[in-house]
Amino acid sequence: MSGLQSTPPSEKEPGLEVRTWFVRERNALLAQADFGPLYVDYYLHLADHGIKPELEHDAMFKRALAGFVLHCASRPWNELTAWTINFQSPLVNLFLTGDNEDGSVTGRVFTDNVKEMAENLFFADVIRGKGEKRRSSVSFEGNDPFVAFEEFYRRSEQRSARFFDLGDESYALVSEHPDCDMPWFDALTPAQVKSLHDDEETNVMERRIQRWHCGCNQTRMLQVLAPAFQADADALFEDDPVIEIRCPRCASRHNVTREAMEAYVATI
Repeated sequence: MSGLQSTPPSEKEPGLEVRTWFVRERNALLAQADFGPLYVDYYLHLADHGIKPELEHDAMFKRALAGFVLHCASRPWNELTAWTINFQSPLVNLFLTGDNEDGSVTGRVFTDNVKEMAENLFFADVIRGKGEKRRSSVSFEGNDPFVAFEEFYRRSEQRSARFFDLGDESYALVSEHPDCDMPWFDALTPAQVKSLHDDEETNVMERRIQRWHCGCNQTRMLQVLAPAFQADADALFEDDPVIEIRCPRCASRHNVTREAMEAYVATI
């Protein structure tokens, strides 16, 4: 979950714009964005590193990415979040992580060595500021990431949230605040969410910029491999002078030489 430490991004910097509004009289928060720019960056990342997820997994990840970014944009600036969503059918894990301090978000699809269990599980890890990591987990049904997220809100956040696909790669999150008009909230449809600004009094809360960025590099990959290299260097490299490792956060490819590994271990 390590993130880059920096100040919040400037509004002039490129990236995905996520806006939040408070819906007056209804006491709810609306977060909304057009995810086209972020999806472009995501697919460029896949192409750069030769990553080809199955179509079903890719569709699930895109949906999960949208929900995750909307969640992050509605959270405090000093929060670092990582979500792992385990699905049993199809058998796949989706991982997402974001650092609100710099607006970075990344993630990946895991299909190898995914544990078979009796139910789907959603795990959320959160660090706020210099505090300790907090973890929560909930079970859920089906293969829709939005269902998992809404169950997480209901059971772990102790409040309701609804995620909406508004079409044309636009998504929205409406979350409950104290004294929320729950009959109105529960009855919301995508069409009503699209017209909220016309039908309700909404006040802009924030404008945030989110970007696809992991920050992985050679040094971080050396850190990942160091314990295995120290335990049995020959087993790790076998007869190869170079091995390939994929970033555990974004699946990008990194080549590590035995010589670089030896030099790094010598420094630690």
